[in-house]
Amino acid sequence: MSKLDVLLKEIRGCTLCAEHLPLGPRPVLQASRQAKILVVGQAPGTAVHKSGIPFDDPSGDRLRGWMGVTPEQFYDASKIALVPMGFCYPGRGKGGDLPPRPECAKTWRAGLMAQLKNVELTLIIGRYAIDWHLNPPKSQTLTKTVHNWGEYWPRQLPLPHPSPRNTLWLKKNPWVEAEIIPRLQKRVAALL
Repeated sequence: MSKLDVLLKEIRGCTLCAEHLPLGPRPVLQASRQAKILVVGQAPGTAVHKSGIPFDDPSGDRLRGWMGVTPEQFYDASKIALVPMGFCYPGRGKGGDLPPRPECAKTWRAGLMAQLKNVELTLIIGRYAIDWHLNPPKSQTLTKTVHNWGEYWPRQLPLPHPSPRNTLWLKKNPWVEAEIIPRLQKRVAALL
């Protein structure tokens, strides 16, 4: 077994924050040393917790559309790694799902990222992922970070979460789908 295989087995067996997880631990991710694209999300929702398949929900449908990939391409770990900030469903709060559990990134993220050496494009989705991977100024809004996407391109791309809850945000910011998405699709096609 490779270091990555051992690490993935340990992650999938993790129960570190079980007492804080309303549906119990069920780490959901996919990764391979061959993957050239890394998708960093927030944490699984209830549908993903139930199926055990990353982005197996309407957010995933929109994300695959943004990337211009088929489900077969998306779920091919040798092409695309799907590694959220939190591997388990964190529960529900007033405005939606709770943030990813902090123990997850502190425990697993650095070791896992070190194994993904072939990644040429990282899609960084949502505030928690953006804060970890890009560390923008605390006063900078998600909109401003995404608007400055060219500073990170072509190795990284900050994106809003593709959740249906963000449909209004996307309507207010049509430049995302007009300017960024065509470039993203071209880059993804070249990498695949």
